[in-house]
Amino acid sequence: MRTIQTIKQASLITAIKTPYTMSGDIDLATYDRLVEAQVIAGVDGIIVGGTTGEGQLMNWEEHLMLIAHSVNKFSKDLVIVGNTGSNNTREAIKATEYGFASGMDAALQINPYYGRTSLAGVKIHFERLLDLGPAFVYNVPGRTGQDLTPDIIEPLAKHVNFIGVKECGGNERIAHYESKGIACWSGNDDEAHDGRHLHQSHGVISVTSNLIPKLFRTLMDAKSPTLNEQLTPLMNWLFCEPNPIAINSALIMTGAVKPVSRLPYVTLSKAQQLQGVELINALNEADVVGGKANIIDETLLKLC
Repeated sequence: MRTIQTIKQASLITAIKTPYTMSGDIDLATYDRLVEAQVIAGVDGIIVGGTTGEGQLMNWEEHLMLIAHSVNKFSKDLVIVGNTGSNNTREAIKATEYGFASGMDAALQINPYYGRTSLAGVKIHFERLLDLGPAFVYNVPGRTGQDLTPDIIEPLAKHVNFIGVKECGGNERIAHYESKGIACWSGNDDEAHDGRHLHQSHGVISVTSNLIPKLFRTLMDAKSPTLNEQLTPLMNWLFCEPNPIAINSALIMTGAVKPVSRLPYVTLSKAQQLQGVELINALNEADVVGGKANIIDETLLKLC
């Protein structure tokens, strides 16, 4: 396991996609190819089984297997962060204990969603989980219905196992935290370049880097406003429907993964796919995981 200071040096972390076989099981061979593409591009780490990786559609056996597999195959090259959070504190504790036993470097922890709790309950939830080992706290109010404001985060940041925040609340908040020595990674791809170079974020936990890891590496390494502007329409397209619908579709369109979706996720409409084809194919094919994009053949598509 890496130290917290080493983990904080990771500026580009990909929320890695989980691919499936035509029978709907996790496709480890394809998963390995996707992760290898991240390694080659210079990505620093991966989130395993996050929202993009559809941890919410996995049973815990699949989820923990994929964390252990990732550690076994890629821990030499990447920071391995397991999304072991849950709105059930006992379940999150159990999953996090197993994740650390498997060798993951850190956990990604979220505040209880849907069955929301009080602020006092949120604090205890995170404290119990931080006691288990290094963790990123994930603030995504659009999914949880509850914003983790500075009055919640700043006391938590004093915990010895607190790494930092994956923050979807915008660059102004990121700048506030960073000014107080609290590490932040942007949770919004379209804000990540400015967050890094204008607001001193530690980096990004990205969806888009599944598709264009080398280009996102460039965005994190140097101030590149022209490239950022060029890529913004693609980033916006990747969020034209709730994530991970568009990134799933994009990777099917480029042939990087098999044409399989776990319900309730379905692929983008044909009109939306046509927009993506134009945006993806405007890039250098070598920069795109899978290569050239095409409309999905509906006759081959399987919904599981």
